[in-house]
Amino acid sequence: MASLFVLFALGLLIGTRAYDGSRYDNVVAYWGQNSYGATHTDVVNYQQRIGYYCGDDAVDVFPVAFVDVFFSTGGLPSLNLATCNPTDNATFSGTLLPDCSALASDIETCQAAGKLVTISLGGANGGVGFSSDAQGTAFAQTIWDLFLGGSSSTRPFGSAVLDGVDLDIEGGGGTGYAAFVTEIRSLASGASKQYYITGAPQCVFPDASLGSVINTVAFDAIYVQFYNNPCGLPYFETTSFCRHYTDANVSFRDNWARTTSPNPNVKVFLGAPAASLAAGTGYQDLATLSSYAVQMRHSFPSFGGVMLWDEVLFDPLSQAYVNDRYDLGIKNALVAAGGTGFTFPACTAPAYVAGTAYSGGSQVSYDGYIYEAKYYADDVPSNDPNGDWSAISACAGTGGSSSSSSSKTTTSTSATSTTHTTTTVTSTTSSASSSPTSGSCAGLAAWSSSVAYPGGSQVTYNGDLWTSLYWSQASTPGGSAGVWVDDGPCTVSRRDVGRSSNSRFFRL
Repeated sequence: MASLFVLFALGLLIGTRAYDGSRYDNVVAYWGQNSYGATHTDVVNYQQRIGYYCGDDAVDVFPVAFVDVFFSTGGLPSLNLATCNPTDNATFSGTLLPDCSALASDIETCQAAGKLVTISLGGANGGVGFSSDAQGTAFAQTIWDLFLGGSSSTRPFGSAVLDGVDLDIEGGGGTGYAAFVTEIRSLASGASKQYYITGAPQCVFPDASLGSVINTVAFDAIYVQFYNNPCGLPYFETTSFCRHYTDANVSFRDNWARTTSPNPNVKVFLGAPAASLAAGTGYQDLATLSSYAVQMRHSFPSFGGVMLWDEVLFDPLSQAYVNDRYDLGIKNALVAAGGTGFTFPACTAPAYVAGTAYSGGSQVSYDGYIYEAKYYADDVPSNDPNGDWSAISACAGTGGSSSSSSSKTTTSTSATSTTHTTTTVTSTTSSASSSPTSGSCAGLAAWSSSVAYPGGSQVTYNGDLWTSLYWSQASTPGGSAGVWVDDGPCTVSRRDVGRSSNSRFFRL
C-alpha cells in the first residue's frame, strides 16, 4: 500500500484535473483482469489494486470489468474480477457477488484524483441479455443499488459509489438495453453527482448488439473496438481495400455522432489492445498508435481519445503499465496534439461533380468530408463503410484549394447534465440587411427555413455569405447544429472570402 500513497502524493503535487468529457485527450483503460499474469510468472508485475494506477495523469477513466452474468444465483448478477478479495474470495451469502469492499478506498482515491471509475457489463464471454424492456428497466435498478447511487446489503465495493455504466455487449442482441439506459438516466436525474453511460461497440458498423441502442438513447462516449475485426488498426495504413474499410468505419462513427446520436456531444474513442498478447489482432506499437490517434484527433470533431482494452477478459491496464508505460505514452501524444478546441481542416480536394467517373485514389470534397475513392467510383460519396468512397477527414468549405476554403473552430466546456457538454459560442457581429446585389453574395438567395439545402449550398443570412457542410432543412446559419460555415460579410469580394479573421465558433 505504501506505493499507492506515494503515487497519490505525486499526483497531488503535479495537480489534479477533474474529468472533462469534452476533451480530445482522454485515455480509458479497463481494469479487473490479470492479463499479464495469465502469460507471465514474474509476480511483481501482476495486476495491482486499482488505486495503484491513479497516481499520475495517464488514465482518465477506469471501467471495472466485468459484470459477466446478469441473472445468477439469488437472482443477482455475478462479478468476475481477478483482483478483489484474494484472502478468502468471499461472496455475499446466497449470491455469486464477491465482497470487494476492501477496494472502496482505492476507488475513492482514484475519484479524488479526478478519475472516473465505472462498472462494465458484458465482455466477450458474458452471459448477458434481456428478454424484454421491462427486464432491462428492472435490472437498471439492480445495478443502481449495487454499484451507483442506490443502497443494498450486497454492494460489492461497499461504500464506494461508481461513476456510471459501460456496456460491452458482444452478443444476445439489443433488446432491453435502451430501456436499461433510460432508467439509469432517470435514477441519476436527481443525484448530487454526474453519472456517465458508455458503450464498447465493434468497429464494424452498425454493431450487431449495440447499433440500435446507441441510435435510440444518449451515450456520453463510445469506445470502438478496432481490433479482432476486419476494420481493425492493422489495416489503417495499408494500400488495400481493408484500409478504406477501416477509414470508413472511423468516419462513419464521426458522422453518426454528429447527425444521428441522440447526444450530439458524444465522444468516439479509438479502441486498441495495450499489448501484443491482449488481443488476437490489432496491436500497434506506441509510435504507430500515437500517429493514428493524433491523425484522428485533427480529422474528426467527435474524437475523444484512446481506449486501451482486451477482448478476451485480460486486463489491458496491467499490460499497458508493464509495456513501457504504453498508457502514459498514448496520453502524452494526445496531450501534445491539444486537449481542447477543434479546427476543421479545409476542404482542399475538388468538389464532387455528379455524373463524373472517378478512378481509385481520387479525392473529392462533399457534404463536409474529404472522400477518397476505394476503386472506380461513379456514385455519390456517402458515409457508408460498404460504399465506393472512404471519408478520410471532416472538412470545412466547398472544395478547391486550401487558400479559398474556410475553417471553423469549436470549443466546449464540461457538462453539468448527464448527456450534454456545454457549448461555448463566440462570433463576430454583423448587422442584418436586405438581400445583397453585389460583392460575394451577388445572385445568391437569402436562407429560407422551408428549403432543403444539399451540402455545398450557399445562401445569405444577416448580411453574411454562408456555405452548408451537408444536407439540412430549417437549420439556421450560425445555429447550434453547425450545418453552415460563415464565409464572411457580403461586402467582401469573393477572392477575399476565406481570408477573413472573423471566424465563427460553435459546437457540432
